[in-house]
This record gives sequence, structure tokens and C-alpha cells, in this order.
Amino acid sequence: MSDVVLKQVEKRFGPVHVIHGVNLDIRDGEFCVFVGPSGCGKSTLLRLIAGLEDISGGELSIGGKVVNNVAPKDRGVAMVFQSYALYPHMSVFDNMAFGLDLAKKSKDEQHERVMAVAKILQLEELLDRKPKELSGGQRQRVAIGRAIVRQPGVFLFDEPLSNLDASLRVQMRIELTKLHEKLKSTMIYVTHDQVEAMTMADKIVVLRAGRVEQVGSPLELYHHPQNQFVAGFIGSPKMNFVPAVVGAVSQQTVTVKLDSGKDVDLPVDGSGLATGDRVTVGVRPEHCSIADQDTALFAGTVDVVEHLGEAGLVYVQTGAEELFVARVAGDTAIASGSSVGVTARVQDCYLFDQNGKAKRRLAVDNAPLAAQLSAR
Repeated sequence: MSDVVLKQVEKRFGPVHVIHGVNLDIRDGEFCVFVGPSGCGKSTLLRLIAGLEDISGGELSIGGKVVNNVAPKDRGVAMVFQSYALYPHMSVFDNMAFGLDLAKKSKDEQHERVMAVAKILQLEELLDRKPKELSGGQRQRVAIGRAIVRQPGVFLFDEPLSNLDASLRVQMRIELTKLHEKLKSTMIYVTHDQVEAMTMADKIVVLRAGRVEQVGSPLELYHHPQNQFVAGFIGSPKMNFVPAVVGAVSQQTVTVKLDSGKDVDLPVDGSGLATGDRVTVGVRPEHCSIADQDTALFAGTVDVVEHLGEAGLVYVQTGAEELFVARVAGDTAIASGSSVGVTARVQDCYLFDQNGKAKRRLAVDNAPLAAQLSAR
């Protein structure tokens, strides 16, 4: 068993408190991704698991064994860094076998393990080459292979794809996902790219300022964010946020007044809200559509249109601090400077209280939001 359990784990660098009481349970064989903005503590948390940093408080166990004071080499983990860290004077074979050689494994065992891993990673024809003769993707596969041959219980990846170009990143994401399916090993992966997290993870851990904001499956975090930070971080482009004021609260709906002057009846649990409270309405760009300005949620002027082929991103200036983004069909004809309305369905909208906590959404029909608006 290679489960990883953190109980109230903390990390301080002198007076600076960077990890604040993290509780986390990563099950054996799970692909867990740490995401968050730069400086949130995700790499530090990974280094604590690896043993490259000392834990200031709390308890860390791997495979049921407390490892707070266990040396990195004895924890049963292998780490793949952002830089490939390959020895330039060694062949691919020797780079992959280096850890086994240090562990005093026999030449026969080294050869057997390296050849088996080379087959999995399609490196068999590259074993005699030096790193300078490899592409970026091939070098990253060698670095991953060097970790696999050690047969660790837990793999740790610290932004391993950030040095690759866009097409190679997609290819390596697929290869890593397939590798996890083959090995069935516990993998913990750090990235700032939420697309990588959504496409690869069984479990995502969203971090902010050294604290865990939410843990869940990719779709759970996408559909049911617990707060405004998670809602804005998961999804690309990010969720649109609009300030509003609570006008009325009933058993099944909360009526909010937008800055545009329109009242919207949102089917959410209004417990804890009162008339006059400042709240935030959220709606994802992919849930928006262009509508008649008189009945739309917002009216504004198109600032920029990004044509992606299969879709287009329309950035609308509504007078708010940030541009409102709507994702539309790729063949939608909208020009910069056009006056447009943007709307959405009520069941696709989110409501956050003044502290950023998400209010529970209730099931509604598929009526468009425009039909729920009343100009008062």
C-alpha cells in the first residue's frame, strides 16, 4: 500500500508560515494533482512529502508508516523535477540506471529494469544516445523513466511539462495518463496549469496561501466549487463574477439586483442571506450566449473577439472592472465595437456571499435567464 496521509502538516521558514495545517488523504494508486497560483505552497508541500524539506508540525505517513524523520531515500518515493536534470556525459541507459547503480543493484537487474521501462516509454531505440541528441519530450521521458526503474511506491512530479511546447505538453499529458493506468502507482503532480489538472487527475487539491481550499474530482470542483476562489481558478477562461445586492430571499430562490438595474431570481439556498447583503453572481463563459440587449443579463460593447476555430471568445466591456467573457460558436459573426447583450440560464449561475462562500444551487428547469429577468 502506498497511500499518503497528511495530518495538520505545517511548514515554517523562520518566522514565515508557508503551510498551514494541511489535512489530506491520498489513496493508494490515486493520481492527485496540486494546483494553485504561484506562491501558494504546492511545490513546498510536494517537497515535504519527498523529505527535501523538514516538517515544522503535524504528521506525514506513507504506506501507513510515519516518515517525518525518515530520510528521502528511505521513503519509497521518486521525484521528477521541472528541469530534466540528466547527466550530459551519460547515455540514456546510464542515466536511467544511475539510481540502481547507487543502490548496488546487479548489472543484470539494472539491465532488466531499464529495458522493461524503456519499452513502456518507447525509449528502446534511444538508449545509446546522449541527452543533447534528444528532443525535449524525449528528455522528459528519460527523466520519468529514471524514476520508474526505482519501483517507488509514490511518484512525485514538480511541474514536469512546463519546459515543453504546447503540442508536446498535450502529448506528454496523454503519455503520463496512460503510464498511470499501466503502473497503478500513487502519483502526486504539481502544476499551475488547471487544464493539466482537469485532464489528468483523479483528485485535485486546490491551494491558496498554504491552505487547502477544496479537494475533489475535476468535475466536482468544476460544477460544485465551495467558494469564489475555486470557482475562478477551475475553468478556462475563468468564471465571470458580477457584484449584486440581495433584494429578497424565499425558500427556493434569492432575488438579486445587478449593477445593470435588473433583478434576477436565482434558484439557490438563501439561508444566511438577508435583504441588502452584498453578494457576487458567477457564470462561466461557456454557459453564456449572445442575446437581445433589452432582455439580456448584461449589455455592453465588444472589446475583443478571439477566434479559436471551433469557438470564439467574446470580451464585452460592461462597465465593470473586468471584461465579461462569453464563449460562442466559432462561426459567430461579431465585430469589435459591436453593441451586444449577454445572457445565461439560471441553473448555470452561481451565487457567493460576501465572504466568497458558494450558496447551494437548487434544481430548476431549462428556461433561459432572460425569461427570469424583470426590469423593475
